[in-house]
Amino acid sequence: MPTGTTLDPIRHSFLAPAFERATVVDAMRMGVVRCTPDSSLREVARIMATYRIHSVVVSEMEGSRPAAVVSDTDLAAAANADIDRLTAGQVATTEVVTVEPGATMALAAQLMAERRVSHLVVVQPDTGHPVGVLSALDLAGVLAWGGTE
Repeated sequence: MPTGTTLDPIRHSFLAPAFERATVVDAMRMGVVRCTPDSSLREVARIMATYRIHSVVVSEMEGSRPAAVVSDTDLAAAANADIDRLTAGQVATTEVVTVEPGATMALAAQLMAERRVSHLVVVQPDTGHPVGVLSALDLAGVLAWGGTE
């Protein structure tokens, strides 16, 4: 069970071990918001707006390995195009970078920096199936408040 949950958004309290001891599971968001490669870009925009998220995992079917990620930057780059004709598979330029739940936050931060991504897809070690997402904001929460409660 992840311990990195926001307790009070007004106070910005965050329960997690100190960054040096934290693992991905301590801060990740459980579950994956996904779409299929043929989902229209408008549908992807609605998903992002509805769930107030910055990326959507593109995969053929629920639980399958991620094929791509549509980020908010990908969406912005395509905003002046016909978003009803464009698909998630066509605009997803953000690289899928995966990490396991037991990986250290230090490794997650290193992956984000080296690959220049702001989201890591968290996958089961044995199957590679996505189980959650770790964002740069989740990382920031551990850096800001980890080990302080």
